[in-house]
Amino acid sequence: MPDPSHRISIVDDLREMLGESAVLTGSDVSGRQASWLSNDPMQALAIVRPESTAEVSAVLSACHATGQTVVPLGGNTNLVHGTETRPNDIMLSLERMNAIEETDADGATMIVQAGVPLQRAQDEAERQGMQFALDFGARGSATIGGAISTNAGGNAVIRYGMMREQVLGLEVVTADGTVLSSMNRMLKNNAGYDLKQLFVGTEGTLGIVTRAVLRLRAAMPSQNTALLAVDGYDNVIRILRHLDASLGGTLSAFEVLWKDFYDLVVAEREVHAAPLSAGHEFYILVEARGGDQSADAARFEAVLEDLFTNGWVGDATFAQSGAQRNALWAIRDDIDGLVDALKPAMAFDVSLPIPAADDYQRAVHTGLRAEFGDAYRGSTFGHLGDSNIHFMLTIGSTEHDAQHRAMEIVYEALKPHRGSVSAEHGIGLEKRDYLDVSRHPEEIALMRTLKTALDPRGILNPGKVFE
Repeated sequence: MPDPSHRISIVDDLREMLGESAVLTGSDVSGRQASWLSNDPMQALAIVRPESTAEVSAVLSACHATGQTVVPLGGNTNLVHGTETRPNDIMLSLERMNAIEETDADGATMIVQAGVPLQRAQDEAERQGMQFALDFGARGSATIGGAISTNAGGNAVIRYGMMREQVLGLEVVTADGTVLSSMNRMLKNNAGYDLKQLFVGTEGTLGIVTRAVLRLRAAMPSQNTALLAVDGYDNVIRILRHLDASLGGTLSAFEVLWKDFYDLVVAEREVHAAPLSAGHEFYILVEARGGDQSADAARFEAVLEDLFTNGWVGDATFAQSGAQRNALWAIRDDIDGLVDALKPAMAFDVSLPIPAADDYQRAVHTGLRAEFGDAYRGSTFGHLGDSNIHFMLTIGSTEHDAQHRAMEIVYEALKPHRGSVSAEHGIGLEKRDYLDVSRHPEEIALMRTLKTALDPRGILNPGKVFE
């Protein structure tokens, strides 16, 4: 914790360093929302908004000298309290570092500042005849820096990988203000340690990402999307394997909605037109993207026919237009609707071997129902093609002990499967006490060694990931 005598002076120093408009205090802080899942006011000594890597370096150098704690902020869409601040923390917002500096279609790269929203990067890539492959529902708010700090996943991981695979180079400022500029543009670079990986997925605890070289991919002009209604989890796995083998590498999404999700979002909310009748155990949103719409569509339809012939699918609808595709994805992406329907909502993001996923989710729902009775209600969905499922649920209470018990039920059930308590959202504060479910003591000890080496005064995002 910083020395109280420094609290006012550090804010004054930062104002003098960056200018009045770059340092917000008082109601300009409390007028902001603490997080996406909470309407509570933000707490912080100040929100500091640098405009360049040099300014980030100056801020961290000053804070390091006084022991002032600093919490980095991107688009504030974090789901695990990874950007939560205390009243005496400095919030370092990258919101003014939002420039797309360069797009090189020939080199398949884009250079961006960390505060660029994901959707802006996607749109710019599309204007250049390319694509930035990372995609998830919060694309309009989430930033590139935040996606890097959590190693975000999303809807296309099965084909393109996590955020880690989309990053070629980084510029990072470490706790003492040192600038590490490794803005590599090459896909292959084995010259020593790949230092950027120290900062991907480490939630701003080892350094602050300020700029990035992103990897672009060729735009895929063909897009074929279908929603399948399926009964029996064995059929879900059969369908995944058959699509992967039969679509020639074009499968880009395999999103599974369990019955409880489909019933809540489609049948009960009456916001979305029902594309398929309710009552099936699973609904699978499948998408393939390729280079020849006519040939790809013919192959896609032929593969879907195989699924019916094999008796694996009970019903299906094929998107005949962009509007129909968007309507199908709107069902999958209606997280706001889930949060509204399941207030007070709890969100979980886990990963485990695909064959075990349905038995695991049944165990979790059985345990929660036994513990909380009719107060419990939940839904299961996610990127099953890459072993990631989500729970959105309510136990009817925000009381700490009750929520802690719910977390224990969800995470203890992972142990027999050696699953991960975080597939793509990070650890933050929320999952810190359960890190040992997924990591051995020796791994956690090495993480602490890295933290001590790069942030010896413990000023960066204190308390996140581990104490």
